[in-house]
Amino acid sequence: MPTFPWTTPHSPTASPNRPPEPAGGATTQTMASRFILRSRWQTVAMLRQSLAVRRALLTTPGALGVSLVARPLRREYYTLSRWTDRDALNAFVRSDAHVAAMRRFGPAMADARFAFWPTAAEADAPSWEDAFARLADAPSRPHQAPTRIG
Repeated sequence: MPTFPWTTPHSPTASPNRPPEPAGGATTQTMASRFILRSRWQTVAMLRQSLAVRRALLTTPGALGVSLVARPLRREYYTLSRWTDRDALNAFVRSDAHVAAMRRFGPAMADARFAFWPTAAEADAPSWEDAFARLADAPSRPHQAPTRIG
């Protein structure tokens, strides 16, 4: 399945309360995740839920962009997002859309990995090549999905 390209929340559906992007010289928080489902039976539901979470993220204060990769035949799902700061990311993790997704799919996950790193505010969108490398070095969190990151 193709990658859902990097998308920024600068759209008619974006939240009017969204803070401006950080000024030059500031840093932002980038996060990548990888989830592997226990069974392919959850694939269609996971794809739908991923798109719902993506839509919610794009209206969340502090969100600067997101991309998704779905490899349903491998049961692998990846996210890549950038935030104004870690507090904005943690607020999204506690949001209704994200909590609902984790309640539904947490038990269905065989493995989860997360990577976090600071990025210069003026940097281009993060690359999947960099994200995949960071996730390869990230610790595995088998049989659970976090309800709060950080």
